Amino acid sequence: MLIKEFRIPMPLSVEEYQYGQLYAFSVESLNNTGGGEGIEVLRSEPFKDVLLNNKRHSGQYTYKIYHMGSKAPGFMKHLMPKGSFEFHEESWNAYPYSKTVISNPKFMKENFQLVIESMHHAGGPDVDNILDLSEEMLKLREVVHVDIANDKISSKDYKADLDPTIFRSKKTGRGPLTGSWLKSVKKNSLMTCYKLVTVEFKWFGLQGRVENHIMNTEQRIFNLFHRQIFCLLDEWCNMSMEDIRKFEDKVKEELDKQLKYGEPRGMTAE
Repeated sequence: MLIKEFRIPMPLSVEEYQYGQLYAFSVESLNNTGGGEGIEVLRSEPFKDVLLNNKRHSGQYTYKIYHMGSKAPGFMKHLMPKGSFEFHEESWNAYPYSKTVISNPKFMKENFQLVIESMHHAGGPDVDNILDLSEEMLKLREVVHVDIANDKISSKDYKADLDPTIFRSKKTGRGPLTGSWLKSVKKNSLMTCYKLVTVEFKWFGLQGRVENHIMNTEQRIFNLFHRQIFCLLDEWCNMSMEDIRKFEDKVKEELDKQLKYGEPRGMTAE
């Protein structure tokens, strides 16, 4: 089992981030769905009084299936049978806290689980135990800092229109993010997303390799996704929550069409 806490500072308020995250995830879902692969949303509904992280929460519950197929890691395609790359995701979004559990019930069953707990907090990435981890968990946890402007990304992932170092928001005047950009951001426009990732893959001889691959993939996704949130700022900054929910409904309809008929697009997990 591996446990890492990714800390991702953003030049946004906590309230702004909620809108940007929801909008960018819908956009990214469209970019990664088509031709029988991608994201299938089965349920999206409010939940109330659910015990998460030893506290009662209310918010939005979603149940999704990720049909990976060709987007699965190359070395895993030789080990797992065809049709087994179907991952189920349950998510409880009680912003500013959220919890996501990903499993593979068809093949790995109880031998695989990926859990992501997130807390969104005003200020920089300097809160040591924002998710109230036990002493045992703190000993196992590794802290990883993600900088959306300065961390290197591969050439295949790079898109100029999603580059925080050259993007400048026409509507808010924010950006570009260069050098020690954290020091120049106003306090009321700085927040940090803390993401605690716990992964367990029980397969003798492969556990370490697969768990490390999953962690590296999560770090890559977190970096690219948060670059996207910031660089799409002008698209979502004036949206209300009602606007966001309407957009999500339209995206779900389009996802169903793309999953059945469209061409697969977007990032892979290679």
